[in-house]
Amino acid sequence: RHLAEFWMVEPEVAFLDQEGLMDLEEDFIKYCVRWALDNCKDDLTFLNQMIDKTLIQRLEGTVQADFVRLTYTEGINILQEAIKQGHKFEFSCNWGDDLASEHERYLVEHHFKKPVIMTDYPAAIKAFYMKQNASAASLSPASVPGGLPAGTAPSVGYRGITAPAPTMQGTDVLFPQIGEIIGGSVREESYDKLMAEINRRGMETDKLWWYLDTRRYGSCPHAGFGLGFERLILFVTGMQNIRDVIPFPRTPKSAEF
Repeated sequence: RHLAEFWMVEPEVAFLDQEGLMDLEEDFIKYCVRWALDNCKDDLTFLNQMIDKTLIQRLEGTVQADFVRLTYTEGINILQEAIKQGHKFEFSCNWGDDLASEHERYLVEHHFKKPVIMTDYPAAIKAFYMKQNASAASLSPASVPGGLPAGTAPSVGYRGITAPAPTMQGTDVLFPQIGEIIGGSVREESYDKLMAEINRRGMETDKLWWYLDTRRYGSCPHAGFGLGFERLILFVTGMQNIRDVIPFPRTPKSAEF
């Protein structure tokens, strides 16, 4: 399932908020898929015949569909309801868990049947540099599975959804057969807030001086994402193993630098 190396396409855009970032992620993928449909028709027809007979239909559907925009908290509610209805998952999916591929694919392939942009993940499972959502003054224990953990400060994220603990403005795109194809977020531009989060996590600031300098003398609101290039090629070609779509062979422990 894994590659020794993978490539990312990584735009970073100034003055972009969470809503704008989701628009960019959706438009970017749709542009790439549409380009393949328009310019690689013979190849896709061959792959549709030999590898996956639903490939072109799935690609056309991706271009035409409006991606679902779903908070992590809403996603957990859906997954836990599926468990109540008898669906079996190998891994747990309680609030605070990092979603596994099986959870992502259930939401995309079974529940919504279209790509999903998931937002507002718990801060504990996301990178320190993501912007944290605003805190909520109060929270109904019934609004999140499991209630409100002791000693946590709730936060309000995308669409005003309240979560039991701080959440980050992440915007991950989940695709059928792939799982996560994009990982993105609004970045924290405040030096003081960034330092507070680094200290809270017990990270070594002396190793992050180069990153902190991008905020130390002032910055601007910005957001960005990383798109897994091989995962995009995997989706567009309908191939079953990601090792079949890398540009050239890559092996573990062979990178000299």
